[in-house]
Amino acid sequence: MPGTPFPLDVIPQIPARLKRLEELANNLWYAWDRPTRTLFARLHPHLWQAVGHSPKAFLKRIDQHRLNEAAADPVFLGAYNRVMSAFDTYLKEPIRTDSASRPGSHDLIAYFCAEFGFHESLPIYSGGLGILAGDHCKTASDLRLPFIGVGMLYRQGYFLQSIDSDGRQDATYNDSDFDDLPVAPVLHDDRSELRLRVELPGRTVTVKVWQARVGHVVLYLLDTDLEENTPHDRDIGHRLYGGDRSTRIEQEIVLGVGGARALQVLGLAPTCWHINEGHAAFLILERIRALRAQGLDFATAMEAVASNTVFTTHTPVPAGHDHFAEDMIRHYFDHWCREVDIDHDQLMAMGRTPSDRDFNMTALAIRNSRFQNGVSRIHGEVSSRICAELWPQIEDDENPIDYVTNGVHAPTFMSDMWNEVFDRLVGPGWSQRICDQACWEQVRHIPDQLYWSVRQSLKSQMLHLVRDRVSAQHARNHGSEAHLDRLFRYADPENPNVLTIGFARRFATYKRATLIFENLDWLRQITSDPQRPVLFIFAGKAHPADQPGQEFIRWISRVARQPEFEGKILMVEGYDLRLARRLVAGVDVWLNNPIYPLEASGTSGMKASMNGVLNLSVLDGWWGEGYEPGNGNGWAIKPASSTLDQSLRNQEESRTLYEILQDHVIPMYYNRGPMGLSPGWVAMSKRAITTIVPRFNSARMVGEYLEKFYLPAMRHWRRCSSEGFAGARDLAVWKQRVRHSWARVAMRRLDTPKRRLAFGESLHLEVAVSLDGLTPQDVTVELLVGRPGGSRPHKAQSYNLCHERVLETGEHLYGLVLSPDQCGKVEYRVRIFPSHPLLTHRFEMGLMAWL
Repeated sequence: MPGTPFPLDVIPQIPARLKRLEELANNLWYAWDRPTRTLFARLHPHLWQAVGHSPKAFLKRIDQHRLNEAAADPVFLGAYNRVMSAFDTYLKEPIRTDSASRPGSHDLIAYFCAEFGFHESLPIYSGGLGILAGDHCKTASDLRLPFIGVGMLYRQGYFLQSIDSDGRQDATYNDSDFDDLPVAPVLHDDRSELRLRVELPGRTVTVKVWQARVGHVVLYLLDTDLEENTPHDRDIGHRLYGGDRSTRIEQEIVLGVGGARALQVLGLAPTCWHINEGHAAFLILERIRALRAQGLDFATAMEAVASNTVFTTHTPVPAGHDHFAEDMIRHYFDHWCREVDIDHDQLMAMGRTPSDRDFNMTALAIRNSRFQNGVSRIHGEVSSRICAELWPQIEDDENPIDYVTNGVHAPTFMSDMWNEVFDRLVGPGWSQRICDQACWEQVRHIPDQLYWSVRQSLKSQMLHLVRDRVSAQHARNHGSEAHLDRLFRYADPENPNVLTIGFARRFATYKRATLIFENLDWLRQITSDPQRPVLFIFAGKAHPADQPGQEFIRWISRVARQPEFEGKILMVEGYDLRLARRLVAGVDVWLNNPIYPLEASGTSGMKASMNGVLNLSVLDGWWGEGYEPGNGNGWAIKPASSTLDQSLRNQEESRTLYEILQDHVIPMYYNRGPMGLSPGWVAMSKRAITTIVPRFNSARMVGEYLEKFYLPAMRHWRRCSSEGFAGARDLAVWKQRVRHSWARVAMRRLDTPKRRLAFGESLHLEVAVSLDGLTPQDVTVELLVGRPGGSRPHKAQSYNLCHERVLETGEHLYGLVLSPDQCGKVEYRVRIFPSHPLLTHRFEMGLMAWL
């Protein structure tokens, strides 16, 4: 074309009557309020699809005449008024500080995470960690907690996926236009943008601070893509989890150090700091630096920072924890060591584990926090074992790592088709009683025909989207229309009566997307009955560097092309939040078969159960708690013995999977009565909702964080920081004294142990303890008694020995009169460990000695 093209954006003027559409577009409340999203979609459905459901981008591109028509349309205005009324009501809900179970008026929780997944219109997430972080923020808003989030604003979030005709994944990264995102720069009072500086070796990086509104919650996002930065530094925050090791550590420095500084510049003083996974743990170093600048000594500053820091680990394998080589840490934090006046070895000791010389971000976070947790009961146990060396003298099942099982945000992932049914038959206000088991028992009384019609409508809705995605994929790969008809013979939205099994998640190899193909002859037998057809729908992305994960996608695509499986297996490209919401609501069975115990929690199955979908899953992660064998709320695959090699484990667990499908799932689904539904299936689906929703929702999860960690952290901060940090200083001095003496603490028994005792008789135990300068107030001497078993008595009862006097030897005499209340073989053991009123966990120091 001749001449020079001059680009020009023509921005429509929103009529005064609809002016608050901009307000809606700039608050991610729309991510979980479907009427708001529907309001935008009805203005221009095709444009809504084209802009990826982004209200802000939508309002920049819609035709002026369409806005003018809407402003004069009484039907649209009625919908608009209802949405605005709900929005205003939601935002006017005050923060409640009226009880001991709520934070106080001066409290603030700061939640740091490398990714946040709220909605497809803000693509700064890659998977489950981000979606969980998004649900956490949404729920904090719903609960009106004093809560802020801190993350990174990436130009490139996770990639867009396409799959070619041979099943090869193609990853496309597109730069986001920040003007199209629901974010805005944070401004000073003089309207200038908030920018701050973060030191990196030989230079400083300028960081711009943005904010996104998530209902009541503000999320602060950090951006280095600024003209004043070098090209390298502009690229630090360009891509989520992108670049080499240098980029990775620089991202984490910007997130942790820059995030803490941003809050300080904003005048925000959190009383609880939550590090969600180790990426943000460098905030610990920045907080220590700030307290050192106030005059605190290093040990006191460390103790003060740890006092109100919460750390959540999501990683079930040691190799998954972020770590950096010693020379890299020295290179990036030499200036920090000089500023806080410590040597490099002291810094390395903060993040080093006994088994590895690298600087481990999980070790940094654990050593400098007083509240740590995994994300399910099983994962809490796994994390306790993985991190046991950080408490070297403590049994792993007694160390401080706790757990809070993940939950999901019901307003986001429960289909709105259920809302009217639940309002009418579960009772008004059910969403405010989501954790009330009695409330959800009413689901059992929903008429089966009505319940089934909702389930079929959700399946039909899901199949429409799946067909759209597969059709686009098929056309791009130059497939024929006739072949497309074959692919869709079981995916019919008009007749959604085929048993549909879904598998959609990140294609990491441990999730074993291809376990169902372990024995193709058996699978062929399962899917070959024309009277009882089965449709498998797969979706998910493999990391571009994960070749084995991408091979899984190719494997599924190859099997799906075999004539006997054609139309029975669909591999859907472009996995995103929208497709995920439809799949978890619309399939009949949700399949999950990770290698035990590598599924930290998993949340997709919770989302499925919320919509009446039945889980068929390995007993790992959350399903280890959610599955109720006597209650019939899904099916479980018992993990094979971990002593078997992986190929044998796959054989054993796939056999269980085939047997469950063949003997239970398929017969029950097709055991239909005269009403065209299976009463047994409907009853089981109802039980899934009644047993899963009240326990695995994010309101329960955040409430548990509040009770177990946030409120105790706030109280502990006040005890440690009051009177010029006197508590932190005293505790730091005491710990130093204990560590100095502990190697010389010893016990010896003075009485003669008895081998037999008649029931009702007493045993008078006397122990001499050498404390090496410590006082009796510094320690607890404890007896454990119970049945013999392992390294300590099984189901032991504990009794504290009393300090009686100082012996002539300088040792301290401790005694206890014990009257066992059990007959038979009993054993008892005596141990000693440090004690102090300001310890958050009695084994916090990791020190213990046994008699």
